[in-house]
Amino acid sequence: MYARAAASGKHDWPTDERTSCWASFLFYDPPQAGPFLCGIPLPSPPPPITPPPPPPLDTGLRPQSMEGAFTHAPNHLVGDSASAINEGDDISTLDAGESALDSEYGRGNLNGGPRRRRIGDDDEADVDDDEDAESLASQAQHVNGKPTGKAGEEEEVELPAHACAYCGIHNPGAVVKCLSCSKWFCSARGNTSSSHIINHLVRARHKEVQLHPSSPLGDTTLECYNCGTKNVFLLGFIPAKSDTVVVLLCRQPCAAMGQGSNKDMNWDTSKWQPLIEDRSFLPWLVSQPTDQEQMRARHLPPQVIARLEEMWKDNTSATIQDLEKSAGVDDEPAPVLLRYDDAYQYQNVFGPLVKIEADYDRKLKESQSQDNLVVRWDFGLNNKHLASFVLPKLELGDVKLAVGDEMRLRYTGELRPHWEGVGYVIKIPNNQSDEVTLELRARGGNENGHYGGKGGNNNNNNHNSSGSVPTECTHNFTADYVWKATSFDRMQHAMKTFAIDEMSVSGYIFHRLLGHEVAAAPMKVNMPRKFSVPNLPDLNGSQINAVKSVLQKPLSLIQGPPGTGKTVTSATIIYHLSKLNGGQVLVCAPSNVAVDQLCERVHRTGLKCVRVTAKSREDVDSPVSFLSLHRQVQMNDTNTELNKLNQLKAELGELSSQDEKKFKTLTRAAEREILSNADVICCTCVGAGDPRLAKFKFRTVLIDESTQSAEPECMIPLVLGCKQVVLVGDHQQLGPVIMNKKAAKAGLNQSLFERLVILGCAPIRLQVQYRMHPCLSEFPSNMFYEGSLQNGVTMQERILKHIDFPWPVQDNPMMFWSNLGTEEISASGTSYLNRTEAQNVEKIVTRFFKAGVKPESIGIITPYEGQRSYAVQCLQQAGSFKKETYKEIEVASVDAFQGREKDYIILSCVRSNDHQGIGFLSDPRRLNVALTRAKFGCVILGNPKVLSKHPLWHYLLLHFKERNTLVEGPLSNLQVSLLQFSRPKTSYRGPQRYQMTSQHASQMAPSLPGGARGAPGPNGAPAARGGAPGPAQDGSVVGYIPDDVSSVHSSALGGGAALPT
Repeated sequence: MYARAAASGKHDWPTDERTSCWASFLFYDPPQAGPFLCGIPLPSPPPPITPPPPPPLDTGLRPQSMEGAFTHAPNHLVGDSASAINEGDDISTLDAGESALDSEYGRGNLNGGPRRRRIGDDDEADVDDDEDAESLASQAQHVNGKPTGKAGEEEEVELPAHACAYCGIHNPGAVVKCLSCSKWFCSARGNTSSSHIINHLVRARHKEVQLHPSSPLGDTTLECYNCGTKNVFLLGFIPAKSDTVVVLLCRQPCAAMGQGSNKDMNWDTSKWQPLIEDRSFLPWLVSQPTDQEQMRARHLPPQVIARLEEMWKDNTSATIQDLEKSAGVDDEPAPVLLRYDDAYQYQNVFGPLVKIEADYDRKLKESQSQDNLVVRWDFGLNNKHLASFVLPKLELGDVKLAVGDEMRLRYTGELRPHWEGVGYVIKIPNNQSDEVTLELRARGGNENGHYGGKGGNNNNNNHNSSGSVPTECTHNFTADYVWKATSFDRMQHAMKTFAIDEMSVSGYIFHRLLGHEVAAAPMKVNMPRKFSVPNLPDLNGSQINAVKSVLQKPLSLIQGPPGTGKTVTSATIIYHLSKLNGGQVLVCAPSNVAVDQLCERVHRTGLKCVRVTAKSREDVDSPVSFLSLHRQVQMNDTNTELNKLNQLKAELGELSSQDEKKFKTLTRAAEREILSNADVICCTCVGAGDPRLAKFKFRTVLIDESTQSAEPECMIPLVLGCKQVVLVGDHQQLGPVIMNKKAAKAGLNQSLFERLVILGCAPIRLQVQYRMHPCLSEFPSNMFYEGSLQNGVTMQERILKHIDFPWPVQDNPMMFWSNLGTEEISASGTSYLNRTEAQNVEKIVTRFFKAGVKPESIGIITPYEGQRSYAVQCLQQAGSFKKETYKEIEVASVDAFQGREKDYIILSCVRSNDHQGIGFLSDPRRLNVALTRAKFGCVILGNPKVLSKHPLWHYLLLHFKERNTLVEGPLSNLQVSLLQFSRPKTSYRGPQRYQMTSQHASQMAPSLPGGARGAPGPNGAPAARGGAPGPAQDGSVVGYIPDDVSSVHSSALGGGAALPT
């Protein structure tokens, strides 16, 4: 497919031309021949005149004259001050009306803030722009979405079938048909910062379009000339050297690999440009409606557009009138509070939020299905079948997947009877392979004899309906998610237990969790003479202070900034708590990785540790597999009968019903014995609700990375009888993962750690960092930790003299490399990439390789999945070293790198535009994590002109510029950049926000008089649970923290751009 390259006036139109066509090729033979697009002539541009009225509504008719069909209207209806549509990566996931950014960088409305979707993948963004609404109000008046005349009378207009489903514009040259839903949308922006067609494609996750038959280009379906792909987010054009012909090619693989190049046609793939720019199709492809057409159009607020898109998911024929009929009572959930009258109020607030999140998660999982998969079969070491396949939806960002997720695989071909089996994901795509590997259960079904998802089959607990696994078949397979409510059920059960069980927590912990101010009874502790413990490093002063404080208090918060030895400190605390209290210590964290790391450190001290994992992860290898409960049961030589049954099961695959019953009984007995003899039990927060731990009571609970847990998740381990709680985390780094927008906005995204800090429970901060070169820790310390971080390593210890890399200042291994390439929407339509930055990432990596840096010592961080995928491909296609070498480099999101470190970090910022802002790069916690992963050196690639519009990035760029480490030019000849920064419209309020919030919270939390169960009794004694509330001032966290409460990593305390004034 070809098209004329005349976008934005970059190419001169010939003054005299006529059209001719040969097959599907586009030729231009001036002055006699004109350009063609698949046999449809492109028009000659008219002189700048007022465009004629729209052509007749008969979509089968061609305009009698092509003159005036292309009018270069401005890209923006009101101007180029549209706020950012993206608060991150997944443009389709935010609430309508939530603009992430004001003007170019920061709107920050009460509910707007950066969000995170899932660990390993930062997809988030918004397509809405509230700022344009006010400007539009002066242009036209509307009643119920219909235009009115001067006298205010409603004009009833019957719109043609090809009218824009949002605004009603029906100019054939300005509308596009979505082939997935057969609806039409125009290129106007209306009240959003995206054109209506792009807005729809992103929200609906549709990707194929067709032009109008009466448009200048005819009813053309946009597709790649070389491979035929129709994903418009992949498509772009390449002008020929004659500057009169273009060809449409996809970005990957055709344009990248030059597969479509032809010497006769002179295709130069280096000049490839996307068809979508500034969130709109290029005007030479889809023209802009006239100002008059836009004035007369229906202007829908972003909130209405979002609701309409949601309604279309259930009823594709729904109209705006249907939306008006369905408008009812506001169903927004009640926001979380800082303090609660009693545990029942606590449950009544959090319970609905957990249910909303559960329902959303279930809907999301069960809606995902992938057909026509090609499966590669293999056997695992445990003799279980392994099915490996590529999930295209995973590559496009439509599906989220993690190790341990349960999936159902179905065979729908004709070579054998229908078959289906269930298994666990044991491998997800990485640099080495794009395949997902599923380990099938022995009989393909789940433990309960039924599927958690739809379409289950429970014949005799055997879900292989035809018996054996169809390893002889490779095609015609379908994969579905199997949704499980386990984590949500355990949260709900924990909150119910908290409300009705007197023994679930101590009275003091009960009241502090509800936000009541009560005096803690002094704990009598014989402090150890030496605080350092066996096989762990000696503690510094701030770590010793943290240990001392924790041992004497029933509730403690420890803030561990990056590299400050938080894990060592936690392991030391666990050791002393176990020795001093004599009881078992329950150690939890929200992720398996964090639990494994802490479990390994505690094991070094000589304590008896047991790692309790979900049964779905028992076959997943980890550094502490030998400490897992199921492995310790297997290694127990004292129970000969159980060992015999284990051996028999391994040989036969399954046991008889009688032997199976006996095997389970003996296994449970062995598990209870091992757990009872343990000093420390380690599991995830959700894992603490495992039935195997139900009868255990844990006096002491430590939760690591507690700032990454939603509050109900933290409650699961706490209600097992705790009397002493230690929460470890850092509220200046990334927070909980909340998928549902309403639940996040209501405050489910706020951790218990953060709420307690707001209430005046001051955290103990670790202050000596041992990770970063001092020059790398300077900015994070000053910006996020009030300059309190000290360096436990010297400059000499963090400089590798033998590594030859062009650092601008050799003693300061850091630099910001100015890259002015523009951002592009990725193939998923919900993420971004920047080809210039990706290409320069490859150059940096190759230079590191030449200097002797090993691939495992390099980490590449990018906030966007689109850039991550493109950078991986760019490394392997353009790198001069072996592909296997580049595959060993970890390329991941900010979220995936939290809690980890690399010798060298390369950060690709991606965002580079004139009007759309910088998305969730503006999240201070995300920036904090990205800047603090490197030990020996950090390279940042980005566009300083765009980033400097945000106050936080403005300070960062000034930091680099003042140290002569802001550079530009080729990597072989870097020069100090003299670029002038954009001036941010607001100042950055970082640490001050924490101080103000803490003071405000203290004022809002007066002492509560006693007498009722909802408040402490006399002298701090607890009253009866569930009684009348005290006179405390309850209030919504949303009311206290105006900036980022709706953020998925709630930044109630973490700084960020101030609200525009």
